[in-house]
Amino acid sequence: METQNPMKETIIQILKEKSATKQHVYDQTLDVFKSMKNIMEKLAKEYNELLIQSDSRILFEYKDNGVFEAELKFSGDVLVFMMHTNIFEFNREHNIWKMGYVKENVLNSYCGVIHIYNFLADSFKYQRYEDLGYLVGRIFVNRDKHYFVEGKKQLAFLYNDFGTTVIEENALRSIIETAISYALEFDLLVPPYEHVKLSSVGQVAQKREHSKLITGKRLGFQFNTDDID
Repeated sequence: METQNPMKETIIQILKEKSATKQHVYDQTLDVFKSMKNIMEKLAKEYNELLIQSDSRILFEYKDNGVFEAELKFSGDVLVFMMHTNIFEFNREHNIWKMGYVKENVLNSYCGVIHIYNFLADSFKYQRYEDLGYLVGRIFVNRDKHYFVEGKKQLAFLYNDFGTTVIEENALRSIIETAISYALEFDLLVPPYEHVKLSSVGQVAQKREHSKLITGKRLGFQFNTDDID
């Protein structure tokens, strides 16, 4: 007869509860991301029908970059949507822990994440690999497909009903269109003169070949401290 092993029982319990939940969260997040891809493709066609008589350079272009990435190009901007393959927990200072929905079952707090980045289209066109992207927002999805969004401007407060609202097509479309609007309104700023007054021979040579002087709408990947009024 096998001797009782408390450690084995603990491991089995963790695998059955927490690990199985994380796998389910992954499946739910991937399903949401697939829906986002379909919506982006539809949006591109819809907008292009309205812009067909306009400058071809401002038309939308959707591109599927694999299971976990897709991009939407419009005018001089590209939004890159990336699903992280791991499932996350929140630090103990996060507001999520104040919600009754999470307090009643801690497993409700585990979330998958979809990031939305804004890049300059020319960064990809001219292969300027040193150019910087900008985190516009990130979508958190749990096992019940409840969700909330952390992001810039409108995205920061429009979608924060975690525990009560299930993410669906209309919400995803609204998130995508809000990100598009934000990117279009978020202009490229001239860098301070002091930052560009000197240039090495190597930098000039690179610029001649690939136009690779570092460019970004804001020089940095900052997320919380760079709101532009």
